[in-house]
Amino acid sequence: MAPLHVVFPYFACPYFAFRYVAFLHQEAAMNGLKALLDSRQVWRAQAGVDSDRGEAVASGHAQLDAILPGGGWPPAAISELLSTGAGNGELALLWPVLSRMTREGRPIVLVSPPGVPYPAAWRQAGVALEQCHWLDVQGREALWATEQCLRAGCCAVVVAWLPQADSRLMRRLQVAAASGDTLAFVHRPLAKVPEASPAPLRIRLHRHAELEILKCRGGFAPARRIAFGAGA
Repeated sequence: MAPLHVVFPYFACPYFAFRYVAFLHQEAAMNGLKALLDSRQVWRAQAGVDSDRGEAVASGHAQLDAILPGGGWPPAAISELLSTGAGNGELALLWPVLSRMTREGRPIVLVSPPGVPYPAAWRQAGVALEQCHWLDVQGREALWATEQCLRAGCCAVVVAWLPQADSRLMRRLQVAAASGDTLAFVHRPLAKVPEASPAPLRIRLHRHAELEILKCRGGFAPARRIAFGAGA
């Protein structure tokens, strides 16, 4: 049974390739960008262009799409998923869009997933494994790899598990997603809920395939929980 593609230390992409050793040279080059991002000038400039980024991407969950502005995931942006721990339903939530993108021949990237992806489960969910790429990186390398994938513009979807990401780094990732016109999902721990976040959509995942919308830019966040998955 063919595994998902493991692309560490190289990322196979027709647009670009990067070596993780290059991370050692990033900090000096990023100092100016960090100062600009911390001033929030770049973020304010991007905030007004959401309407120019194309249509929302259907989530594949009818109840959720009925509530989200545009009827789906915000394009060229990060949707933040928060829960008490990884593996609390984030894949069940994302499988419809991952399946659709990969079957259209568009690559998706998983950055620092909490466990080794199980190919049989992904195939059963309808995902075309040949379009799946798994970056087995941790810590600062995971943050850097996520940003590069978002900026590249060659990934249909980037899904990253980044428990260490703070609000400053989330701003940087949001700018990267807008720059690369990339649909992105970042999983963070529930403890990050009180933090300010630039993500236009923040979702808390509950047990039993239920979710709660905490923030929904351009729409209304209902107080009730929303069921998702095959039984919804």
